[in-house]
Amino acid sequence: NAPDEKNCYDFLDLAILKHGVNLLDTAEQYPIPSGGAKAKEGDSERLIGKWLNDRKGSVKRENVVIATKITGGKNITPKNIKQDCIGSLKRLGTDYIDVYQMHWPQRYSPQSNWGQSLSYSIESDADPYWRAGGGPTSFEDICLAMENLIQEGKIRGWGLCNDNAYGLTACTRTAKALGVTPPCSIQGDFSMIDRKSEENGVAEAASPFNENVGFMSYNALAGGMLTGKYNEVPAALDDTSGNKV
Repeated sequence: NAPDEKNCYDFLDLAILKHGVNLLDTAEQYPIPSGGAKAKEGDSERLIGKWLNDRKGSVKRENVVIATKITGGKNITPKNIKQDCIGSLKRLGTDYIDVYQMHWPQRYSPQSNWGQSLSYSIESDADPYWRAGGGPTSFEDICLAMENLIQEGKIRGWGLCNDNAYGLTACTRTAKALGVTPPCSIQGDFSMIDRKSEENGVAEAASPFNENVGFMSYNALAGGMLTGKYNEVPAALDDTSGNKV
């Protein structure tokens, strides 16, 4: 369920040492899927930390931008924001994270379903899963918890992932009202064939004329489809018999 250490080192050496890539985006949950025979949650951060230590003669920490993520949903609480950040710092072997992101929103949001549906459902939002125990963590608590990490020197900035224009604007406006640091980035899937961030309000909200938040794209090659490698061999075969292919 994950490439081995040698392959990962080859990827990092090629990208960073040979071609000047300077951003590493990871998460405490990676690799996904985890729990397999080869890897478990947190291993991506551990490998990046090991690579940075093994290559410290070739690359300086300050020359690499590390972005990682706290697991989203109900896991996002002030306590977990700090606790999970400390865990990521240990696995990465660094004393600060450049951009600490929420992997998906702390609340119900259609966008947090990785774009499979952008239709808001008030019934889903009203589900006891989200509303029990006082409801989702407030934007105020999120902004204050992230500011605490900044003041402690654990992170340089923070951001959102798989969120929408409402979540982005709520975070920036709440942070400004509290007089604390607003998010500096929002991450979402975006490619030549996935342009919804240009149409669902995210691009407008993030614009330098509005909230002035950087956009970080993932899945830019559409899972490899845009490379052309699946033109002859499909990415996955339908198995109508129920047997594994």
